[in-house]
Amino acid sequence: MNYIGLTLFIAVILWGSNNAITKFLVASWPPLFIGVTRFLIAGIILLGLARWVPWLGSKKTLSADLSIRLWTHGAFNLALYIIAFNVAMAFTTASHVALYLGTAPVWALLWEGRPNRTLKSLKSYGAALLALAGVVVLFWPSLNESGTLWIGELLGLLSSILWTIYGRHCREFREELSPAEISGHTFVRGSIILIPLLILELYHHFRTHKVEGFFDSNLILAQSYCIIASGVIAFIIWSNALRHWPVSKVYLFNNLIPISTMLWASFLIQEPITPTFWPAMALIIGGVLVGQTRWEMVFQSERKHANEGTAPPER
Repeated sequence: MNYIGLTLFIAVILWGSNNAITKFLVASWPPLFIGVTRFLIAGIILLGLARWVPWLGSKKTLSADLSIRLWTHGAFNLALYIIAFNVAMAFTTASHVALYLGTAPVWALLWEGRPNRTLKSLKSYGAALLALAGVVVLFWPSLNESGTLWIGELLGLLSSILWTIYGRHCREFREELSPAEISGHTFVRGSIILIPLLILELYHHFRTHKVEGFFDSNLILAQSYCIIASGVIAFIIWSNALRHWPVSKVYLFNNLIPISTMLWASFLIQEPITPTFWPAMALIIGGVLVGQTRWEMVFQSERKHANEGTAPPER
C-alpha cells in the first residue's frame, strides 16, 4: 500500500472515531447542537484553508447566482442530513448508522438512470438489491421490538439518501469551486439554516438540564477532536487522494468505515455488536463492490488472458 492508501486508511480511522464520539456526545448534548457547531466551525476552517493553501482552493469571489445555488443545491440538503444523522445517533447504535451510510454509493448508482437491458443497468440494480437486503437485515429486528429503536434505524437510512443527494448537488459546483470551498461554503450555510431549530432545541434542553454540566471539559474536547480530525484533517486527506486516484478506487475505502466505527464504539463506549451487523455488512459491501467494479474491464481481461493462453508458443 502506497502513501495514498495509507493516508486514506488514517481517514477511515478518524471517521470511525468521529461516529463513536458522536454517539458518546448525544448522551449529554442535544443532537442539533453537536451537528451545527461541528459543521459550522469545520466549514469556517476549510474556507480559511481554501484561501491560504493553494492546492485546496483559491481566492474566488462568489457571484450572486452561485451563492444562491450553494444555499438551495447544497446547504439545504446538508442541513437535513445533519438532523437525520445526529438524531439517528440518539436512537440507535453508531455502527448501524455508519453501515446505513455505507449504502450511499449504491443509491448514487441508481440515480444515474432507469433500468434497461445493459450491463451497467444490471450492475446498478443488482448492487441495489444486495444493499437493500442488507438494510432489511439491519432494520427488521427494530420493528419487532417495543420502543423507539426503529426511529434511529429509519433516520440512519434517510441520512444515507440525504448524503447521496448532497454529494450529487456538490458535483454541480466542481467547475466553479474547489472541493474545500464547496464543503466550506455548504457547511457554513447548512449550519446557519438550522440555527432557528438549534435555538428551540437548546431552550427545551435547558428546561430539564443544568447549564453547568453542559460545558464539561471532556465534552468540549471530544467535540473539538471531531471538528479537527474528521471535519478538517480527514477531508484534506480525502481531497488529496481524489487528486491522485480514480473516484471509484477512493470510495472503496468507505467500506471500511462501518468496521472502524464498530471497533471505536466498542472500545470507547462499550457499544455491543448486534447480531445483524456482520450479515448486513456483508450484503451492503457486496452491493457496493458489485456496483463499483468495472465488470466490462474484468471480462475483457479474462478474454485477453484466455486468448494468450491458446496462442502458440514462440520458437
